Amino acid sequence: MKFVLEVDLSDMTAGQAGRELGRILRYWAGGVQQLELTPGQGSDIYDSAYRPVGHWAITGNPGDEPAPG
Repeated sequence: MKFVLEVDLSDMTAGQAGRELGRILRYWAGGVQQLELTPGQGSDIYDSAYRPVGHWAITGNPGDEPAPG
């Protein structure tokens, strides 16, 4: 099983990217214990302006690519 969290920072300035990524990682670090960690689970990830910037997924095998959010 593999947990994949992908965030696209390409449309952000360096300062914005650092702040947004820090916020996203803090949010997911605090909430991961509430997730059902089974293959096939996943969701979109949003920035602080509620724009989609990525996704997370649980895959069945370490080499599997996650399905798009």
